[in-house]
Amino acid sequence: AVAAGAAAAQVDDAGRVGGGAVLAGATRADDVRRAERLGSMASVTLSEAEKVYIVHGVQEDLRVDGRGCEDYRCVEVETDVVSNTSGSARVKLGHTDILVGVKAEMGTPKLEKPNEGYLEFFVDCSANATPEFEGRGGDDLGTEIANTLYRIFNNKSSVDLKSLCISPREHCWVLYVDVLLLECDGNLFDTICIAVKAALFNTRIPRVRVLEDEEGSKDIELSDDPYDCIRLSVENVPCIVTLCKIGYRHVVDATLQEEACSLASLLVSVTSTGVVTCMRKVGKGSLDPESIFEMMETGKRVGKVLHASLQSVLHKEESLGPKRQKVGFLG
Repeated sequence: AVAAGAAAAQVDDAGRVGGGAVLAGATRADDVRRAERLGSMASVTLSEAEKVYIVHGVQEDLRVDGRGCEDYRCVEVETDVVSNTSGSARVKLGHTDILVGVKAEMGTPKLEKPNEGYLEFFVDCSANATPEFEGRGGDDLGTEIANTLYRIFNNKSSVDLKSLCISPREHCWVLYVDVLLLECDGNLFDTICIAVKAALFNTRIPRVRVLEDEEGSKDIELSDDPYDCIRLSVENVPCIVTLCKIGYRHVVDATLQEEACSLASLLVSVTSTGVVTCMRKVGKGSLDPESIFEMMETGKRVGKVLHASLQSVLHKEESLGPKRQKVGFLG
């Protein structure tokens, strides 16, 4: 289990929706509409009395489940849970349950990046997670999550994409990252990023040799030794820390009930060294500049602890070897 916590910072602004506020990451009308849709997915209905109870508790740094404003719920991480993938992980954060599988397939490098492989993301929102995902109800959310993942990994420092290149302009490894939402209980983005990082850590890519004959034609030979493989370095892979503004303060790892009390949230993508690589505002409310800076500092502080805890758990699990007892889907 992974836990990240620290003392909450006092925010001066009341978080009101009104003039003089800044909408970070939702500057265009279509972005605003998508942000409003995103904020309404997998929601719960609360009475006014319940909202008052939650908001007043947050102001006193005491949430309904006993956590402080910067405390995560217990995170359960298990890797190598799907046999027919190159890497996989299942992460449970409260009752939010995410499964990620990574499949390495050979492809052709993109024209603009002939010396690199690349990642493709697909997000499936299971109807079992919430009734709102029945039919095509989860399509918008799945697209938004995939776009956010593309934005996070759209830099050279996250994953060494050059290590995925087999022969420039001809062959490379393409990592298909499939995300399945099994159950929703708030804080989807954080849980998904933890699961993606864990799955990439677990990914094994077969080592390849390129053989060239006298005529110049190339032949690709894959190693059949399961231990002769390429491992990805996930040290610089960022995780998202979602900060929900509730009243005067903001909280991390919000539950569905707390998300219902928040009009705006800030998604901060943070590396293990505390560097912010991406930031996005979701929800139909607005945030003033001072609140944004406060939330960014909280995101960096909490994100560093989260990364350290996750890395420790992943290395500890790997040290147990292939004979470790697996929980899988029976837990």
